[in-house]
Amino acid sequence: MTPTNQATLESIIGRRTAHDYTGERVDDELVENALLAANHAPNHKHTFPWRFTILGPAARQEVAELGVTTKAAGNELTEQQQERTRNRWLSPSHMIVITQVRCDDPDRNREDYAACACAIQNMMVYLASVGVHSKWSTGGLSKRPEIHGIAGIDKNIEQVIGFVLVGIASGLPNVSRPELESVVRRTP
Repeated sequence: MTPTNQATLESIIGRRTAHDYTGERVDDELVENALLAANHAPNHKHTFPWRFTILGPAARQEVAELGVTTKAAGNELTEQQQERTRNRWLSPSHMIVITQVRCDDPDRNREDYAACACAIQNMMVYLASVGVHSKWSTGGLSKRPEIHGIAGIDKNIEQVIGFVLVGIASGLPNVSRPELESVVRRTP
């Protein structure tokens, strides 16, 4: 294996989802390069179904407050829980809303979602290769209809499929993966 191939494999294997961030700013050029990598993902029939909306400070604050409301969901949160929830959305350097162009054909819609997932993976692997961490969040907040308005996205044209948070992690989880032999089948 050549050194370049080895570095690529190490970036893929070493990438981890970051849940907590230091607040350190990531250079915008690295984020632009990550989006460039995402835009080169494979996609069936060249539909290019992904869209990326980089949220600015005001929009992020709105998302953070909506995050507190979503997490509370009828339960009262302590001030500490509210602050932790806000920080979850405000401490990463960048927050990107990922959307998929809507399609009425269920087969194409499925293929387009897979293409968007490939785009997100390209983005996250590139970021890992330059020492930047990320998280693809698809939880309850990404399903809130208010996100379309906050991000200026037409809900009739695009559907939110998650957020990608970008930043410098304050810690990374250890992940135990299954042995390759347990997930690969070979036929004669």
